[in-house]
Amino acid sequence: MNLKPTMLQERIATLDILRGISLLGILVVNMYAFYLPMPHIDLASWFTTPSDIVWQQNLDIYVQSSFYPLFSLLFGYGLALQWQKAQSREQNFYGTGLRRLTVLFMFGLLHALLIWWGDILMMYAFCGVFLLLLLRLHPIWLLLTGIVINGFMHVFMLLVVGYINFNTEIETYLDITGVEKAITAYGTGNWIDAFLQRLSDLSIQAGIGMWIASLFTILPYMLIGAAASKWHLVERAKELKWLWLALTIAGLALGIFLKSVPILFTRTYLLDYIKVYIGGPILSVGYIGLVVLLCLMPVIPKILSPFAKIGRMSLTMYILQSMIGTFIFYQFGLGWYGKVSVATGVLIAIGIIVVQMILAEIWLTKWKQGPLEAIWRKLTYKAKTESS
Repeated sequence: MNLKPTMLQERIATLDILRGISLLGILVVNMYAFYLPMPHIDLASWFTTPSDIVWQQNLDIYVQSSFYPLFSLLFGYGLALQWQKAQSREQNFYGTGLRRLTVLFMFGLLHALLIWWGDILMMYAFCGVFLLLLLRLHPIWLLLTGIVINGFMHVFMLLVVGYINFNTEIETYLDITGVEKAITAYGTGNWIDAFLQRLSDLSIQAGIGMWIASLFTILPYMLIGAAASKWHLVERAKELKWLWLALTIAGLALGIFLKSVPILFTRTYLLDYIKVYIGGPILSVGYIGLVVLLCLMPVIPKILSPFAKIGRMSLTMYILQSMIGTFIFYQFGLGWYGKVSVATGVLIAIGIIVVQMILAEIWLTKWKQGPLEAIWRKLTYKAKTESS
């Protein structure tokens, strides 16, 4: 018997809203990589004008490193939901799940090669395979496994980084040659020039170290998300509102504090590590809790429904963001590379999200899912795409 995908009536609105909001956060962060020579610079020391510095610092606190953990948690939550549905129907999910992750990896590979080097889909698919192998575990073991894997990295890094660089200020990183090549290729070059530079940047983004690091920085959140899914923490939000309230308050307060420390005090390697790898994920839990609590009020899901619409089409919207971003900034498009302020980049990101909300509203009046989701579904479930 073939597995069937999650139907529209089975969807959980809060999860779609969270996916939509995370798409905004991810886009705001990705904007840097669309119009700046990343990964050849130290972002925190790159800007020189006061307004850019203030905007960058605020994004560093409230956005940077807090939305990839959020999406990782949601990824784990969603995959575990699909596994539970298969279990309830006495169906084997592993073949379908592996096929689903393989298709996602191929989407990511094409995205990275043909559109933008900063793809994250391949890493999600890679970590998803390990999650798939562990989905049979009891939720408490999923939670503990995620905490232990992530905690192992923290203990190792804090001992090493803390011992060696506790009082060492971060040296400004600037690869002049890399910067010049990126500006030339993306800012003044044609599509072929951008393609060749994209391969070079991709070799950094998808280097062997990044794949290993993803098992300690992405997989643990997927495991924790899967545990939350098995406990039905979002579906039982009203019943567990005090738990969500505690997670929200603790996550927001501690996350913002930890992410603010390197900016308020001297920026050291240790404090920067704590900001990114501890403060970022903690703040993401606060954001999730805040949205879950707000969605307990009947009017909020209606107000946030535009986010839910793009959340239902998250794969399509993620790829579309890269297409729009590269068109706006690269020379073969509008050619704005390196010509915008941080504030302008944020406004452009908001503008892109608004356009996507309109497109999603129009698209979903005719079809049940986005175009890439339909292809993903067909390749995964071998089912014919149906329009509503």
